[in-house]
Amino acid sequence: MAETKKRIQELTRAELEIMQVVWKIGHEFVVRDVHELLPDPKPAYSTVSTIVRILDTKGFLSHKTYGHSNVYQAAVSKEDYTDSYMHGVLNSFFGGSVSRLVNYFSQRNSISVEETDEILRILDDDKK
Repeated sequence: MAETKKRIQELTRAELEIMQVVWKIGHEFVVRDVHELLPDPKPAYSTVSTIVRILDTKGFLSHKTYGHSNVYQAAVSKEDYTDSYMHGVLNSFFGGSVSRLVNYFSQRNSISVEETDEILRILDDDKK
């Protein structure tokens, strides 16, 4: 993500759960569509509706009104949110250093040999 881009506001856990469903839908939706796709135990429909309105207010969603119904769509892509979030994690916890991030996971045995090989392959491909 470019340094000049404005950092996107971080989502709460509940908001992120709703946005994951929105990104999965991938097109216009109504609140009922999101509610139906949430895993059990589902929150109340009114809770989902409230979170959708909050996401709209925060700029993560946009909507069109038809009569008394709102049709929503994502205004922030999953890729843009992920870029912003990970940029924030990298800067806040690792001083912007990817090597410190990798070292963090390596020190905790969170990276398998297979994953290490995959990381090296990705870095090698990026150099080409």
